[in-house]
Amino acid sequence: MKKYLISALALGLAVSCGNPAKEPVQSLLSEYATVEIGKENTPLLQGISDNGREVLNLYRFAAIEAGNIYWQQAFGDKTALDALEDGPVKQYAYINYGPWDRLTGKSFIEGYGVRPAGLRFYPEDMTAEEFETFSDPLKNSPYTLIRRAEDGSLKCVWYHEAYKESIDKIGNYLRAAADITIVPGVKEYLLAKAAALAGDDYLESDGKWLEMDSKMDLVLGPGEAKDDFLYGIKRSYEAYVVLKDVERSDAVKAFSETLAGTEAAESFALNDISVCDALYYAGAADAGIKDIAINLPQESAAAAGKSARTLLMQNVIMAKFNTILKPLATLLLSDEDKVHVSDEAFFWITAFRELSHPLSAVRSSEGGAEPLGNLAAVIEDARADAMGADLAINSIGNYRTRTVVTPEDAVATFVANLVRSSRFGDEVTGRAALLCYNYLLAEGGFALHPDSRYYIDYEAAKSAISALSVKLTKIQSAGSYAEAEAFVNEYSAVGSDLQDAYMYLRTDHIPVDIAFKFVW
Repeated sequence: MKKYLISALALGLAVSCGNPAKEPVQSLLSEYATVEIGKENTPLLQGISDNGREVLNLYRFAAIEAGNIYWQQAFGDKTALDALEDGPVKQYAYINYGPWDRLTGKSFIEGYGVRPAGLRFYPEDMTAEEFETFSDPLKNSPYTLIRRAEDGSLKCVWYHEAYKESIDKIGNYLRAAADITIVPGVKEYLLAKAAALAGDDYLESDGKWLEMDSKMDLVLGPGEAKDDFLYGIKRSYEAYVVLKDVERSDAVKAFSETLAGTEAAESFALNDISVCDALYYAGAADAGIKDIAINLPQESAAAAGKSARTLLMQNVIMAKFNTILKPLATLLLSDEDKVHVSDEAFFWITAFRELSHPLSAVRSSEGGAEPLGNLAAVIEDARADAMGADLAINSIGNYRTRTVVTPEDAVATFVANLVRSSRFGDEVTGRAALLCYNYLLAEGGFALHPDSRYYIDYEAAKSAISALSVKLTKIQSAGSYAEAEAFVNEYSAVGSDLQDAYMYLRTDHIPVDIAFKFVW
């Protein structure tokens, strides 16, 4: 088997002074703008008792251990990277949770090849034929690793067995938090989550989380299969520590009451939506591109007949808008269009995007493979992009959001955001945005003019967004890998227009995304 790891000594030599690769890594690092988040810079901490602050500290300790598990999933033993000299290479390795650039899949440290499609979820030398003939049904579980037995054959290993040391520590932190919390529902959730992690059975804990009502929240465990580019099965460990903005969450819920009888009503009916400040990300949540919202638990909620829960990270949303999206729109959109890009439109597009996830035509089961395989995640994200934008445009157009935002604001912000997100490269979010961008471009929703700026045809864009939502929903309903593959192949190229846009953005020093500095 080809080895992932090289010695710490070899790594040190590879990135020592004089290595010509060092300067390009500094350039790569500059693509991430540092943003501070944490207990010390959120107004929402006011009113939280000393007891509550200690619960938050325990949440962070648990999240750190979830990050340690993800290091094993994404890379292996990170001791080699810890031994690097302090500098841009080490910083960039920590941002990417390994030596592979999340945006390109390529190595930026000498001694590593292209990022493995299955990361550490599968043996690197495993063939497709081996996996197909492997008879253990647990191979399709989101919570098992595929490993080599002593005789060289394949075997399944449960997450809770492979990562027992970290999971035991997480359980201890969760039980300690349960002992000091004064909210009964939180106590029940934390104890159920500790048990779930120890047995890889999440139905009960997911139900407890959906029933829980607390200003402080911890989302932790195997979340999505966005890192399994091989089969789209294995889920990545991640963690979020957040504080709910009760006032704004209530305002969004009040808005949902205005949707009765509309197409958007079903989306809100399927979700419990909260607006939050993020305090800590770890694992897959913190690797590369940072989520601005999450929608969980998808299958468990459906199985239990309950609503999913959407968390909108308002401080992260605003950081990305101010640092990236607004400067991008100013640079790339026409004078007539850039005035329509607004933070409020960005918030609502994000909200409706997440609220569209439960409306997916197809959901993989806990123990079965998704019919669209390794394309399932990108098709789902592209569908949610289009459907969310369509719902937002229609709701805003009918003044249901009770905010000074126009349909043109929603369209212009969506188009600018597609350019922003398409820069994410190999990340699922980036691939999905690229599909949407190319579809809208082909349908005349916008065009690049000789002045190197985008001009938007609002009616054509609205029509294309609606049509794309329908098209991708039909692909999911059919469950045809061939149809999904044909769509991805047709709309996944980075054309000369985008290449030029990326060059302008780099020249103007507009970052691709943000990296967190946690202030506790």
